[in-house]
Amino acid sequence: MLYPIIRPALFQLDPERAHELTISQLKLIRGTPFERLVHQRVPSRPVSCMGLQFDNPLGLAAGLDKNGECIDAFGMMGFGFVEVGTVTPRPQAGNDKPRLFRLVEAEGIINRMGFNNLGVDHLVENVKKARFKGIIGINIGKNKDTPVEQGKDDYLICMEKTYAHAGYITVNISSPNTPGLRTLQYGEALDDLLSAIKNKQQELQKRHLKYVPVAVKIAPDLSEEELIQVADSLVRHNIDGVIATNTTLDRSLVEGLKHAGESGGLSGRPVQLKSTEVIHRLNQELQGRLPIIGVGGIDSLMAAKEKLAAGASLIQIYSGFIYKGPGLIKDIVKNI
Repeated sequence: MLYPIIRPALFQLDPERAHELTISQLKLIRGTPFERLVHQRVPSRPVSCMGLQFDNPLGLAAGLDKNGECIDAFGMMGFGFVEVGTVTPRPQAGNDKPRLFRLVEAEGIINRMGFNNLGVDHLVENVKKARFKGIIGINIGKNKDTPVEQGKDDYLICMEKTYAHAGYITVNISSPNTPGLRTLQYGEALDDLLSAIKNKQQELQKRHLKYVPVAVKIAPDLSEEELIQVADSLVRHNIDGVIATNTTLDRSLVEGLKHAGESGGLSGRPVQLKSTEVIHRLNQELQGRLPIIGVGGIDSLMAAKEKLAAGASLIQIYSGFIYKGPGLIKDIVKNI
């Protein structure tokens, strides 16, 4: 792969500009002979999870392909599944720029993107065009200007529009970059949301004559008591899976580094241990009653194995992919 040659040039650019350039180039090569530049063969490592069959346990985490524009390209790199989004009912620009920062010394990324996306209808059209034969997850959220107390309506709108086209749906209630969103992880607000989500899933199952699993993505910053309560809610409402974890607000491991003081969620190597600890504790609490998808700081084969050993059935990468490139996919899948 060409990534070791390309990376130094990309890292000279503003992070968001580098991201936009990469997405635009991957879109350009779709359906052309240049697709071979991103194609790599990886062995099949079948995994059954949430009632679905995954060709291998490694997926692309949400956030990299927010609008589902490069599903085929990422599939060619060897991912067993690709999660697109986060998508909202209406298009939104997200937070003011700059909003994406590399912490190169720590192999971390801070983002406060704010669910910038072109809206759920645009995403669905891209998913419908995708040729990728693997599982496509669709990550859904609420619009920034939708009051938190009406947030569940946005999730239900997104479910309605994505259900027929998704391999699974992820309910993102853990981004730190939409005001008030994380309050949906707690108590009555969580129970109310999950109840509405489950009812909608059952309604859509009858209409479309197929069952699309729903997972919930949680933060790494929950206390042990909060984590226990979340696990209890997920089990009681028969949610199909949990994704652990989103980005962290904790800066203890990157204090003093350039950009460490920027607001937003921290991902990459600095969140690796915290994410794995959450997975381990969740696994103790859930006792196999629903599967865990592990994400957070996976930057090597060993980090991937640690997530699986802690109790994850599937794993996802994002920041590690930015720093290490597609070779990381092959290394993990080949040796997992």
